[in-house]
Amino acid sequence: MQKKTRSILEELESMHIQRDARHLIESRAENIMASAINLLDMIAETYSEADAENLTRKLLNSIKLRDPSKFKRSLGRVDEGK
Repeated sequence: MQKKTRSILEELESMHIQRDARHLIESRAENIMASAINLLDMIAETYSEADAENLTRKLLNSIKLRDPSKFKRSLGRVDEGK
């Protein structure tokens, strides 16, 4: 008798783990927050204290208002001044 072997991918597909929305939201939030913290650190390292504070405010406001162009415009204005 021949034994049928299955690949690891076939095993994982057969498990079909259900992802609940809470777990997915938590995971995405952790990734987004880690990226945002890294971005804020990079802004602080790249720009003067006043510019970094302004850009941080604009970034948070852009997220709150769901308008990414607000931050992009502010970043352009700061870069033009250099």
